[in-house]
Amino acid sequence: MTQTTYADLANRVVVITGGASGIGAAFTRAFAAQGSRVAFLDIDTQAGEALVQEVAKTSGTAPLFVPCDLLDIDALRTALAKIHASRGDAAVLVNNAANDQRQVLADVTPSEFDWMMGVNFKHVFFAAQAVVPQMQARGGGSIINMSSIAWMRGAPGLPVYAAAKAAIVGFTNSLGRKFGPDRIRVNAIAPGMVITERQRKLWYPDERQIAEMRARQAVPDAVTPDDIANMALYLASDASQRISCQCFRVDGGLA
Repeated sequence: MTQTTYADLANRVVVITGGASGIGAAFTRAFAAQGSRVAFLDIDTQAGEALVQEVAKTSGTAPLFVPCDLLDIDALRTALAKIHASRGDAAVLVNNAANDQRQVLADVTPSEFDWMMGVNFKHVFFAAQAVVPQMQARGGGSIINMSSIAWMRGAPGLPVYAAAKAAIVGFTNSLGRKFGPDRIRVNAIAPGMVITERQRKLWYPDERQIAEMRARQAVPDAVTPDDIANMALYLASDASQRISCQCFRVDGGLA
């Protein structure tokens, strides 16, 4: 896939949550290829360390990997402080980490609800809280929050996940309105069906099921992690400097 080069992203500090695998790894690779100073958080130490080695070989510069359980907000704050001390003020924050665990409404316990909201929304709020002052100090920045078409389509097996992803859009709009005067832009991306290794293993093992979903897209080609990363690059760059408080669907026109 052709990737646009955004010269302004070179040397900018980019922070990515959940950046070790799947769409998150595509973000890490894409921003590193732009010459950005990438730092990413993830709970999967093995995958994170492997990605550092891969990206160092392909881009010539190793991203900074900080292992972190994003459910632990104190640990998140410590990790972001470590990145700030090492890299400087963040220009871009990509709030990517999430878990689309399927659930039956009647079976969801309060603790499961809290876990789902924690892994899908709470860390988004507090990562932004920590990074906004850095962006104010540097005169602006771009926050990109990962939503999902699940809340738009009313996915029946994802009641808590859909609620969290809808909350992200509300938070995006509020944050963008509040800090727009500081030239901090806040947008969301809502991916469609992106078949990562995890998605194929857990939810889409049947190629017929994938084909049926793609048949509902206006554009029948697979939506890939690179497609999502390309949107993130655009929203992070000065090319989108007048765009804020928006949620962009990248789903092939799924009906």
